Amino acid sequence: MHEIPFAKMNGTGNDFILINNMSGAYEMVKERAFVTAACTRKLSVGADGLICLEPSENCDFAWRYFNADGSEAEMCGNGARCAARFAVENNIAGPDLAFETLAGVIRAQVSGSQVRVRLTPPGELETGIRLVIEGSEVVLHAINTGVPHVVLFVDDCESAQVETLGRAIRYHERFAPQGTNVNFVSQSAGNILHIRTYERGVEGETFACGTGSVAAALVASALKMVALPVSLQTRSGEQLRVDADPAFPPFEQVFLEGGTRKVCEGTLCPEAWA
Repeated sequence: MHEIPFAKMNGTGNDFILINNMSGAYEMVKERAFVTAACTRKLSVGADGLICLEPSENCDFAWRYFNADGSEAEMCGNGARCAARFAVENNIAGPDLAFETLAGVIRAQVSGSQVRVRLTPPGELETGIRLVIEGSEVVLHAINTGVPHVVLFVDDCESAQVETLGRAIRYHERFAPQGTNVNFVSQSAGNILHIRTYERGVEGETFACGTGSVAAALVASALKMVALPVSLQTRSGEQLRVDADPAFPPFEQVFLEGGTRKVCEGTLCPEAWA
């Protein structure tokens, strides 16, 4: 068992372990046991997810994205931005690049720490979903932005019951069997949305969620609450920017932009995943 080079990066507070597997030397990093061990905070590096870059016949590279619980996800907006920067800094791709995901081909532009990605077209928007959760009715709006999301508009994000209500909605039979990510969104003065997200696969709140921010922005635009482009204030205190062309359904081209941070580089020792 050899040491495995890695980088730790985050996009607006959403953190990831990134591994260059273009040579195919580290196939074990895609195993559930490896992912869950490496992503466990305090016992290992810790992260919201793990990203493995692999060769592609059609794009600069292909990625495999794994949630902290070891499940593989089709897409992750902030992870995509980190992967794009990682690819540029490791000479895998140039600053204008494309890579394969289970959700389709993602295109990106990297300018230092700032990364803009063009996501695949979202799924059909479904508004006004009414569910009774623990005796109270909630109104949700659903859209797939690479992975399934629902958006719940609230008066104040700070007082939202993200962990409890988020978990109840995430596992509700209405969204079975795959479940859904849950975004709590409030609007402030100007064209700014505040967002908190309960992430499927992490099974808790994260500091930010790229595809969740896109979902919130598209839903708010469709409901004529905001005009795209729109900024989203995340739990990390940093902002993401979402735009689309056209700026109304069916949102054929969708863009997510924001900062990334390279936290550290090093090697994972065998004890990190033992």
